[in-house]
Amino acid sequence: AEMTMTTKKSSAVSSLLAIFCLLLATAQRGVYADDDDKPVTCGSAVKFTHVESATSTNVPHYLHSEEKQLGGGGSGQQIVTWMNDKASRGSLWWIRGANDLEQECPPGQPLKCGDTIRLTHLETKKNLHTHAFSSPLSKQQEITAFGQGDGRGDGGDDWIVECTNKNQMWTRGSKFRLLHRDTQKYLGASSNVKFTQQNCGHSCPILNHLEAFGRRQVDSFGELKVELGIHLSQ
Repeated sequence: AEMTMTTKKSSAVSSLLAIFCLLLATAQRGVYADDDDKPVTCGSAVKFTHVESATSTNVPHYLHSEEKQLGGGGSGQQIVTWMNDKASRGSLWWIRGANDLEQECPPGQPLKCGDTIRLTHLETKKNLHTHAFSSPLSKQQEITAFGQGDGRGDGGDDWIVECTNKNQMWTRGSKFRLLHRDTQKYLGASSNVKFTQQNCGHSCPILNHLEAFGRRQVDSFGELKVELGIHLSQ
């Protein structure tokens, strides 16, 4: 689905809230096949597909969060995983400018490879985050959703878009990676690193989800795509 919106220079909080409410209302009506090769834009709400697990299992997994914490160590922040439910609104992420920008990037502005972004979870308004805690299964770097539920956070919420092709623009349907600016780890997953009753318990709230982790290596485990979303255009 694509919406056209006139972009103005004003970055008033009321405008941001209006965009947020519009995205949330649209999400409640469903998502949303995309047109490949169109740009990914600021202010859009999208779903991220993990390429390796989709290729090896024929089941797409989407970056997901919900208001739950995983016990047994770690930071205690809100969990982030990869989930195979295409319809879940818990897999929508609002694309915003970097944490230290004085103004939000204009809604509908096409994003370039190399841009720094924040991803705010649309349902809980917490930001995709990583830091020096170990992930629960693979013992790589923990991925969480961070903040007080108002969209605010810190520099640990900033991610750099690295495209795997030679395009200057970040386009829908093309492979890319997200590099965490502070720790230089790539957001990733593996089809072999899954929460089960054996490693998470019989009442596991994220049973059959894939672990989200931060990874130093540049490899297929960090390849992502934007294939679904609610896109804003200028």
